[in-house]
Amino acid sequence: MGKIIVAGIGPGSKEDITPAVLDAVRTADAIVGYKYYFQFIQEYVQDGCECIDTGMKKERERAEQAFELAEQGKTVVVISSGDAGIYGMTPLVYEMKRERGSDVEIESLPGISAFQKAASLLGAPIGHDLCIISLSDLMTPWEVIERRIKAAAVGDFVTAVYNPKSNGRYWQLYRLVELFLQQRSPETPVGYVRQAGRDEQEIKVTTLAEFDPEEVDMFTVILIGNSQSYIFSPSSALSGTSPQAGEEVSLIITPRGYYRERGNEGVKPGQQIMIESFRTIESELRNRDIPLDHKWALLHAIHTTADFEMERILYTDNHAVETLYNKVSNGEIKTIVTDVTMVTSGIRKGALARLGMEAKCYLSDPRVAEMATAQGITRTQAGIRLAVEEHPDALFAFGNAPTALMELCDLIRKGMAHPAGIIAAPVGFVHVRESKHMVKPFKDIPKIIVEGRKGGSNLAATLCNAILTFDDAAQLKPGRDL
Repeated sequence: MGKIIVAGIGPGSKEDITPAVLDAVRTADAIVGYKYYFQFIQEYVQDGCECIDTGMKKERERAEQAFELAEQGKTVVVISSGDAGIYGMTPLVYEMKRERGSDVEIESLPGISAFQKAASLLGAPIGHDLCIISLSDLMTPWEVIERRIKAAAVGDFVTAVYNPKSNGRYWQLYRLVELFLQQRSPETPVGYVRQAGRDEQEIKVTTLAEFDPEEVDMFTVILIGNSQSYIFSPSSALSGTSPQAGEEVSLIITPRGYYRERGNEGVKPGQQIMIESFRTIESELRNRDIPLDHKWALLHAIHTTADFEMERILYTDNHAVETLYNKVSNGEIKTIVTDVTMVTSGIRKGALARLGMEAKCYLSDPRVAEMATAQGITRTQAGIRLAVEEHPDALFAFGNAPTALMELCDLIRKGMAHPAGIIAAPVGFVHVRESKHMVKPFKDIPKIIVEGRKGGSNLAATLCNAILTFDDAAQLKPGRDL
C-alpha cells in the first residue's frame, strides 16, 4: 500500500516552499494537482514522476486519482496552494479516506498560507486574534457566511478574506464592507495583496471607509485590522513627522500590547481594571472617530451605566470638556455645585484635592428648608438659589432634580447666575426633557447634557470626573485618583 502526501506549496514564490515539501516533491512517484500550480514546482520533479494536472473545480477527481495511484503502492503528492489544510485539499483527502475505508497512509505537510504571506508584506497586521473567512458560496450557503462575517466584525477579530470576488460573484465583498462598517470605525486599516509572492504581486493599504472592492479579484487576499490596528509610515516615523494627507503609507500594525503593559507599570489594581474597561468600551463604540473630549465624557458615561445608548443621547458642546478642564486647571473654576448629595459623593476627592477645588451641595444647609417652605418651592430649587448667591460662576452639575436645573436656567436669564459650565443629567418622567431643552439656548456656557429621560447622580458625578481628569484622555488612562 502506498502513501498520499498532501503538500502546501505556499503562495507562489520558490522561496516560500518549505524544505519538507520540496523533499516530498523530489521523491514522489506521482504528483496530482491543479494545472496552474505545477509551474511553481516543475524544476523539483524527478524524471519519471507521473504528473496529473486538472482544471478548476476538479478537486474530487484529483483526490480519487491520488487514492487509485497510492493503492497501487505509489507515493503520491497532492499539491495545493498556500497551506493545504486551509481551503485546500487536505480535508477532502481525509474525508475520502474515511468514505473509501482506505488503508492508504495520509501525511499532511503545512505550507505558508496566502494570508500569512500577505501579512508579511503588509507589516504586522495579524499580531493578535484573527479569523479567516472565504466569500465563496459554492459549498457554503451565503446565510452562513454572513453570520460569520457579523461575528468577526463584532468580535473585533483581525479578519483575512479569501475568494473575495469572481466573475459571477461581485456583490458579496460589498456586503462584507457594509457589515464591518456597522461595527468598526471607518478608519480601520485594510490591506490587500494581489498575487502574493508572485511576479504580478500588488500591495495596497487603505481604510475601511476608502476601500474599493472593484480593485480586487479572485487572486487577492484582504486583511482587515481590529480596533487597535493602525497604519504606520516608517519614513514619517524616522523623520519625526506625521503622514501628510494623501501620502502613501505602507504598513499595518496590530499591537500585542507590550508597550501598553510597560506604560501601566505602577498602576494600582483598581485603576488597571478601569483602564481595561475603557479600552473594551472604546473597542465596542459604533463610531470612534469623534473628538477626544467628547469621547472621554462618553467613555465615562458608558463605564458608569454599561449603557451604549449613551452614544446617541450624550450631548456635549464643541470642546466643552476641554474648555471646562482648562478653566479648572488655570484656577477659574474653584467650586462644583450639585443638586443632590449623591452627586457630590461621586466626585473623586483625590481629584478635587489635587486641583484645589471643592464640591458642594446645599440640601443639608438649614436655610434650604426654611426658604423652600417660605417660597413654596422644592428643596433642590432652594439649594440652587442659595448656591447662586454664593457661587454664581461655579460649575453646576445636576443628576436628580429637573426643578433645580430649571431654577438655574431662570436665574441665568435674570442675570443672577453666570455658570462656568453646566452638566445636565437629571433623571425621571416629569419636566426632565423640558429642563434639558431649557439649557441648550445658553450658547456661551459649555454644556454636557444627557438627553431624554435618562440621567442620574452617578452620571452627573462621572461627567464631573471626566472634566477633572481630561489630561489623562489622550493616553486613555482613567482612574488616577481612585
